[in-house]
Amino acid sequence: MTPALITIAAEQKSAEVTDWAARLGWVAGLLLFIAFVYWLMRQGWKWRGSLQSDLPELPTAPDTEGEAKLAVLSTSGRYHGSTTAGQWLDRIVAHGLGVRSRVELTLTDAGLEVVRPGAQDFFVPKEALREARLDKGIAGKVLAEGGLLIVTWAHGGKLIDSGFRSDHAAEHSEWVDTLTDMIKTTEGTAR
Repeated sequence: MTPALITIAAEQKSAEVTDWAARLGWVAGLLLFIAFVYWLMRQGWKWRGSLQSDLPELPTAPDTEGEAKLAVLSTSGRYHGSTTAGQWLDRIVAHGLGVRSRVELTLTDAGLEVVRPGAQDFFVPKEALREARLDKGIAGKVLAEGGLLIVTWAHGGKLIDSGFRSDHAAEHSEWVDTLTDMIKTTEGTAR
C-alpha cells in the first residue's frame, strides 16, 4: 500500500454511537407536543360550537317532495362547510355544519335537500333561500374562480353561506340559474 492510502485509512473513524436515550426523549417530546396541539384544536372547535349554540336545530326535508327543478334530480359532490354570510372564514360548526363530507343535493319546489353520509342532513326551505353564486373559497377550501357553488340561506335570524362542489363542475352554472329563478319567484309571490 502506498503511504497516501495508509494515511487516508488511518484518518477515517467509525461512526459515533447513537445516544438512544436522548433520541427517544426528543421523539417522545415531539409526540407530546403534537398531541397537545391537536387537543388545543379540538378545544377551539368545541368552544366555537358553544358560541354558536343559539343557532336552532337544522330543518329536515318534508315527507312530500315537490316536483324536481333540474333535469338531473340531484347531483353528488362535496360539502365544504358553512360560514356566516359574507364572511368566508367565519366557519359555523354548530349542528355539524362545519363537518366536510360527501353530499347529495336535490332541488325541489319545496327547497334544497342536503344529504350527507356520515354527517347530519339538512333541508333549506325555498322561503329561506337568499342567493346562489359561484365563488372561489369558503373556510378551509380555496379553488379556482367559480369552483364552488355557494348557497346563501336564512336560518334562526342568521344568513348562512354553504359551499358545495359538484363532481361535475359544469353543473354549477345550471344550479345557480335554477336557484336564482326559484328565489326570484318566491320573492315575487311573497309580495
